[in-house]
Amino acid sequence: MSDIRHSLLRRDALSAAKEVLYHLDIYFSSQLQSAPLPIVDKGPVELLEEFVFQVPKERGAQPKRLNSLQELQLLEIMCSYFQEQSKDSVRQIIFSSLFSPQGNKADDSRMSLLGKLVSMAVAVCRIPVLECAASWLQRTPVVYCVRLARALVDDYCCLVPGSVQTLKQIFSASPRFCCQFITSVTALYDLSSDDLIPPLDLLEMIVNWIFEDPRLILITFLNTPIAANLPIGFLELTPLTGLIRWCVKAPLAYKRKKQPPLANGHVTAKVTKDSGGVDRDSHLLYSKLHLSALQVLMMLQVHLTEKNLYGRLGLILFDHMVPLVEEINRLADELNPLNASQEIELSLDRLAQALQVAMASGALLCTRDDLRTLCSRLPHNNLLQLVISGPVPQSPHAALPPGFYPHIHTPPLGYGAVPAHPAAHPALPTHPGHTFISGMTFPFRPIR
Repeated sequence: MSDIRHSLLRRDALSAAKEVLYHLDIYFSSQLQSAPLPIVDKGPVELLEEFVFQVPKERGAQPKRLNSLQELQLLEIMCSYFQEQSKDSVRQIIFSSLFSPQGNKADDSRMSLLGKLVSMAVAVCRIPVLECAASWLQRTPVVYCVRLARALVDDYCCLVPGSVQTLKQIFSASPRFCCQFITSVTALYDLSSDDLIPPLDLLEMIVNWIFEDPRLILITFLNTPIAANLPIGFLELTPLTGLIRWCVKAPLAYKRKKQPPLANGHVTAKVTKDSGGVDRDSHLLYSKLHLSALQVLMMLQVHLTEKNLYGRLGLILFDHMVPLVEEINRLADELNPLNASQEIELSLDRLAQALQVAMASGALLCTRDDLRTLCSRLPHNNLLQLVISGPVPQSPHAALPPGFYPHIHTPPLGYGAVPAHPAAHPALPTHPGHTFISGMTFPFRPIR
């Protein structure tokens, strides 16, 4: 590598960057012939940092900076390389060598260039780059994944009105990237503050993607060899947890966003103007998304059984439900003086339905006692009470210990706890009473 470095030092920045990709292509192609998964050692990474990311090797040396035109030319060189390299294994290892975080000062340059490269790949529909980015998202810590998601959202949903149409086209070009992008976006926008509510254009695009093909969000799960214990700190195998978080928290988060300002601890007489049409649009989109999420959850039992993971792998982790329930409880307490009873009711209805279907399909592994403890501090909700206290027969699945929820088709849980229509609108018809124990009925309260 030292000989290569000396020859690269004599070249201008763009020629050196193109040359280093050429040399590493030859190097890794030969490595892959002898080992299916060659180890990327320090030498190639240092070459890339010095001649692609312009991070000087010598201490104290001033970093070189490409001007905007040179940076655009570098992106075109990289895009062309990944498009023209026919071997996916070589593309993947070069992409990983370029953009895998190293925990050093080059990471900021690395992430900045990655965001611009993927944004360009979206604009000109370079599928090999999008496929490499999908793999990168799958094996990279989530703190870096959300940075890439933020860059794409800024480029296509915030900076230029109408540019989201370009982002929409990748649905058919690279569904695998779309799946990973959705997972990253739901990790980024957790609705914990007004700034972390997803932009309406982004929300509409994701909802339409999933509604058109709900299996989209299972692509990574269905095409990945899976161990029973998933690594911590990385993106989840599906965006289901994040989508459930969106649907459940949305009524409360949007109510908080438009709440009137407080003066001396009291609501002022002047009420901020309602956003009207935007709120109605987002409400319908979250309703549509909630329905799609429930449909995907109901598909999971078959897939988990096929992979011999039913009762062994929880795609929705109970530990991730704990902060969600805590946040709902905090928002409900905060908004209660503002007469948010309908929003609280809708949020809890959606939570109850998601928990019920997730447990019944084997996506969420927990006992009724776990669930009672988790939900004990939430405001009263008839549907949620039914889910956590309804009688549950022993599961026919030997893989599940006693006390776990059975599959979706075991009556009466499957028919009593989930209404025929999801909690999508605060004006659904009245539900009838259901008999669980002879002589004892559970009265439903209409969902307002």
